[in-house]
Amino acid sequence: MARSKNRASNEVNSSSMADIAFLLLVFFLLTTTIRSDKGLTLLLPPKKDDTEQIDVKIQERNLFKILVNSNDKLLVEGEPLSDVNRIREMVRTFVLNNGRDPESSDSPEDAIVSFRTDRGTSYEMFIGVLDEVQGAYYEIYSERAGIGVDEWRRISDKRETPKEEDLYEQAREGIPMNISIAEPANIGG
Repeated sequence: MARSKNRASNEVNSSSMADIAFLLLVFFLLTTTIRSDKGLTLLLPPKKDDTEQIDVKIQERNLFKILVNSNDKLLVEGEPLSDVNRIREMVRTFVLNNGRDPESSDSPEDAIVSFRTDRGTSYEMFIGVLDEVQGAYYEIYSERAGIGVDEWRRISDKRETPKEEDLYEQAREGIPMNISIAEPANIGG
């Protein structure tokens, strides 16, 4: 018997496989969203400009000082503090003093929270203290806005409507979040 030449070959035509793979790759690259983690949202200082140097005089009573050493021991306003959670109320009292206590801030606009760590301070302690300080300001703002702290955090992250933008501006008016994070030093243990 002779072989028939009309018989189909057993091979699959793969000449367009590279084109199909390329198109699929392009499709997935264009339709995939890559999630980026935020991390800490801190405003970094501008680059040093040698021509512009401003000396600012700050009264000692307008500074609320928080120090953390390499052993994660807290020193708040010159006194040892064992409970980080107490910082929030202390900062609120300091910021909202309005000159009533001569040992505390003159006004919320003048109040500055100075936060300094040691080079060996743990990240957990740094973030814990910073959370308490920012939490104090968030509580002040949310009370002024007449909303809960969680709602305030959402609005401060994303102001989606003009009404939320106005609420945000009104709550912060006259009370800037003055937190000075100093460069780590060797405070000691």
